[in-house]
Amino acid sequence: MAEKGITVKKNENFSEWYTQVIQKAELADYTGVSGCIVFRPYYYAVWEKIMDLVNARIKKYSVKNAYFPLFIPESLLIKEEEHVEGFAPEVAWVTHAGKTKLNEKLAIRPTSEAIMYDSFSKWIRSWRDLPLKINQWSNVVRWEFKHPVPFLRTREFLFNEGHTVFATEKESLKEQDWVIEMYRYICEDYLGIYSMIGRKTEKEKFAGAVFSVSLEHFMPNGKAIQGPIFHHDGQKFAKAYDVTFLNKNEKKEYAWQNTWAISSRMLGVLIYSHGDDKGLVLPPKVAPNKCVLVPILIKGKEKNVLKKCKDLNRNLKKFDCIFDDSDYSAGWKFNQWEMKGVPVRIEVGPKDVEKKQVVLVRRDTGEKLFVKESEMVKKIEELLLDIQNNLYKRSKKMALDNMVDVKDTKELKKAIKDKKLAKAFWCGDQGCEEMMKDQTGGAKILNMPLNQPKKFGKCVYCGKDGKHLAYIAKSY
Repeated sequence: MAEKGITVKKNENFSEWYTQVIQKAELADYTGVSGCIVFRPYYYAVWEKIMDLVNARIKKYSVKNAYFPLFIPESLLIKEEEHVEGFAPEVAWVTHAGKTKLNEKLAIRPTSEAIMYDSFSKWIRSWRDLPLKINQWSNVVRWEFKHPVPFLRTREFLFNEGHTVFATEKESLKEQDWVIEMYRYICEDYLGIYSMIGRKTEKEKFAGAVFSVSLEHFMPNGKAIQGPIFHHDGQKFAKAYDVTFLNKNEKKEYAWQNTWAISSRMLGVLIYSHGDDKGLVLPPKVAPNKCVLVPILIKGKEKNVLKKCKDLNRNLKKFDCIFDDSDYSAGWKFNQWEMKGVPVRIEVGPKDVEKKQVVLVRRDTGEKLFVKESEMVKKIEELLLDIQNNLYKRSKKMALDNMVDVKDTKELKKAIKDKKLAKAFWCGDQGCEEMMKDQTGGAKILNMPLNQPKKFGKCVYCGKDGKHLAYIAKSY
């Protein structure tokens, strides 16, 4: 039998550990196209949970789902100068249909502003048509990078695109709070991942936005990953794509717009955050199967154990429990389901049948509990809640324990070298921002907390008066 378990330790060879987890836990598979992977059913089941959470939230705010074409004419894409400049290196183009050269080359969707706003300009006529709130679940292609990392940096990935249009700036800005809270709720309450919420710098904001607010996540290997994000686009795209309306006084105005998204990279963040040397660890709220029932079969006593397991399994449907009665050894099954991250394992052997008990094993801590059959369901419910809370607490503790305040370039360099998350004051000058990245070997300002201090120290790089408190780290 081929070796199934994870053969490297997470803290010794992070990259190889991650590669083994996504393949052996059957989350992804590689293809013949570099940077493009297969999202296997086990992975996609978690993504569906995220989709359900987003859909439930956005529909309360009258956001409607739609779908727009994958292909975008070049003439549409280039209408917003800053936007196209930001995406130009990443755009993949279709130039031929068969052997026939197209009259106009088509961009394969890197994001959908251009194709959507061309339609919006036709749909919106007066203030009565606003607000317009559209969401799209889509795949996008962004080609420019050298080192693809499955789920985190892939040339094709999945995300939601929320695109909203308002009559006033005030209405548009107000949307930020509920969008960010929705994403925080998903990341922290469901995925169990601590989030640092803040505004991106001008250099790091979305191409074409007035400003961007992101959730950033710090990983155990000392790198950060950008999570969900909200962009306030002001009237930039409205002016580029003629998204206008007649106000109540019959005067023509440009609309105000926002865009926001959560992507399939969050499952990569989940793997990085919670996984251990045995493999994947799934938060119960998003786990496709919350428990697995494993019979301990001893020769001559199989019948009673299997009968008991079948009886118990009838009470476990609410947990989407897996009943593993395959002919593999119990030890093999334990390793297999630990590797796949199932939150709770239920063991039943001959002695457990005699004592009318089950053994419950937590995936997050490995703790074993001996529980009466009659209390099994209640105890599993309690364990799932505790595991969910524990994973978030561990994620938060890991980030905060690795967060260091730095005052100058020397301290910043040391923090980044030690794989820490730096907090520092910054003067706001883009030159300093670029030099920080150069001096630290690639660390950048992730974002700036929304709640800024009342008093600022000196800029970590140039020593001038600071204007912002910022999070700084290397990132994917």
